[in-house]
Amino acid sequence: MTDAIPIETKLPPLRRKLAELKQEWETGQRRLAALEAQRQDIRDTLLRIAGAIQVMQELLGETVEEPSLPRPAAG
Repeated sequence: MTDAIPIETKLPPLRRKLAELKQEWETGQRRLAALEAQRQDIRDTLLRIAGAIQVMQELLGETVEEPSLPRPAAG
């Protein structure tokens, strides 16, 4: 029969691991928020560029065709 390890012995390592996991989760949340903000900035830039392309095509008398305009990915 094996000797059981008292729960008091197991608690400190479990608490350390829990604290480590919480820190990793918080770091991941901050990184995700930063990436989402960057994605929105890029989407805004692409929309401005698409608008500028459309205006330039109209000024040049070109037919504005929907497929020729770059479209940002939905998200």
